[in-house]
Amino acid sequence: MDAALARAFEDTWPAAEYADAGGFRVGRGLGAGGRVSSARAVGRWTKGDIPAVEAIHRRWRQQPMFRVPDTDDGLADALQDAGYRRETPTAIMQAPVAALTGQPIPYLTTFAIWPPLAIQRDIWAAGNIGPMRQAVMDRVPAPKTAILGRIDDRAAGAAFAAIAGDVAMVHAVEVLPAFRRRGLAGWLMRQAAQWAADHGATWIGLAVSRANGGARATYDRLGFTEVAGYAYYAKDL
Repeated sequence: MDAALARAFEDTWPAAEYADAGGFRVGRGLGAGGRVSSARAVGRWTKGDIPAVEAIHRRWRQQPMFRVPDTDDGLADALQDAGYRRETPTAIMQAPVAALTGQPIPYLTTFAIWPPLAIQRDIWAAGNIGPMRQAVMDRVPAPKTAILGRIDDRAAGAAFAAIAGDVAMVHAVEVLPAFRRRGLAGWLMRQAAQWAADHGATWIGLAVSRANGGARATYDRLGFTEVAGYAYYAKDL
């Protein structure tokens, strides 16, 4: 992916702190999931850097984990040789903001709000986006917003969006089970795009698990295209 998207991908979902080990940067996630609790290559690395990364993870009492681009076969091979297992293949997708803003959103279906309402936090928590992951949203610098989605006069979905440069990234898209398959995820994304346009962004991006076929189909229909991918490589603490 290009430099602007790569920057937005990191800046809009940051770890609590970082430490470097050789050619790797390690995130301290404080229980907020692999995105912020993994190491990634930021320069020239050697196999000898891998134990140094593991030492940082263990000092922080988090599982040793690396986030590896699909194109980095050398790192993937080195980690597998070191006993790591591949997990959660993920696609990074992007679209022009203008591709999502041309269709009017039905009245009272979505709202952009910051800080999040209690009901949005409840919706996230119901989808395993609990307080530790929500703490990531709280430490993202502005501009940022929480998207609320409604169906049948009820709060039914939530998402988080933030901007770095001219790229808006959308994270934590969650629709309550009783309201799925009714198009709300698409309206959440269109509201995020409208908010992004209002704040000067020209591109919108997201990450989606390759196993989540329903979400991937929604993003395909909205005009997103895959521009990169990665997987986690993990071993037991």
